[in-house]
Amino acid sequence: MSDPSIMLWSVLFGGIGLGFFIYGKKQRAIVPLFSGIALFIFPYFMPSVLTLVIVGIVLIAIPYFIKL
Repeated sequence: MSDPSIMLWSVLFGGIGLGFFIYGKKQRAIVPLFSGIALFIFPYFMPSVLTLVIVGIVLIAIPYFIKL
């Protein structure tokens, strides 16, 4: 992670993931819970900023479209 923009996006998506994780845990909602966990983990495996942002946006959108 030598690119500062990757670090900034990772912190942003990690913070959003923390919010989803806490919400999912308190509401016992499985989709936001696992989406939050995925938002914590996925930045470690993204090779570029573009893929990081695209995957992050998709993971943020999942709880809004999938209601279980």
